[in-house]
Amino acid sequence: MPKFPSVEWFDQASTLLNKSDSFKRLGTTDCEMGVQVDDKIYEIDFEAFEVKKAREVDARRAEELDFVLVQPLERWKAMLEDIKKHGRATHEFTLNSLDLNTADEFARGKDYHRRDAFYRFNQTFQDYFDNAAKIETTFS
Repeated sequence: MPKFPSVEWFDQASTLLNKSDSFKRLGTTDCEMGVQVDDKIYEIDFEAFEVKKAREVDARRAEELDFVLVQPLERWKAMLEDIKKHGRATHEFTLNSLDLNTADEFARGKDYHRRDAFYRFNQTFQDYFDNAAKIETTFS
């Protein structure tokens, strides 16, 4: 059982997305996305019709990414548990809802044009996280 957050967890979500029909339905995705959980930051690279890699990065590298999804472990855990329970994110736990309903920005990036990838490829990213329904996850 992979622990969230970890490279192993993000790799499993990547493998599941790569094996799904998501890219076939939604098209290509070219984006370097970050996921920040408390003080840990992970990079997930989407290239054309696949997720290429996931790795832990430092804050300096995170500034170079298209955007970083930021929330504390408690909120990530609530989102992933909602996905596990319902098979996909519901109501306030979709990426769009998290972005719209938080006082701080959920999708953060210094360059608005690059951050726009969050909105452009949002359904692919949602499919990526919805794979949590198929991952037996533990939390740190």
